[in-house]
Amino acid sequence: MFSNIRVVLVDTSHPGNIGAAARGMKNMFLDRLYLVRPKHYPSAEATARASGADDVLAAAVVCETLDQALTGCGLVLGMSARLRKLPWPLLDAREGGKLAVAESACTEVALVFGNEHAGLSNEELDRCNYLVHIPANPAYSSLNLGAAVQVLAYEVMMAEREGIEPVRDGQEGEKLASADEMERFYEHLQRVLVEIAFLDPDNPRHLMRRMRRLFGRSHVDQNEMNILRGILTAVETKIGQKS
Repeated sequence: MFSNIRVVLVDTSHPGNIGAAARGMKNMFLDRLYLVRPKHYPSAEATARASGADDVLAAAVVCETLDQALTGCGLVLGMSARLRKLPWPLLDAREGGKLAVAESACTEVALVFGNEHAGLSNEELDRCNYLVHIPANPAYSSLNLGAAVQVLAYEVMMAEREGIEPVRDGQEGEKLASADEMERFYEHLQRVLVEIAFLDPDNPRHLMRRMRRLFGRSHVDQNEMNILRGILTAVETKIGQKS
């Protein structure tokens, strides 16, 4: 199951944290590391902090965008030390580890960690199905990036040892729509909502973010995605016939 789980670090500013994350991953049997716009990489400091997890660093995939790093993923869990104004589907680290293992039986799973200073932006969280929070001392709740990766990796390992049952049986036709397929759907949906004047592009408020939350927690499979895209295409065709 671990072969379907990747750790994604976004805009990491300190190379030592990349090395520490790689070390924490290897401790817990994870080895798929994706780096989005790392400030300094490759780096001798990253290698030194990895303390023997050089193979994880050597195999790391460097991406220009978060969307590239999430290609093919059916479940995306975004880590955050702070809660957001707009309520987001929320799990603690233990729940997140169990869900990651359960879903990894039939789809690719991404565990996404943001920049050391600001974490994930709201736009980056838009790409996530759930926000995962690590409970900590409220008076001092900030975790080092490497420590946060290790905590979640540990919960993933323990969930696998507990024998968490898959969410789906992985039969043909039940595969989840991937993150990149969901992004194309959201772009299509937004275009249609603007065309039918339901969404004002000059005053969008939180409509699309709420749509992302709705469909993100629905675990849309590929058959359902084909239906949704077909409906949107039919609406566009109808609009074109009337114009």
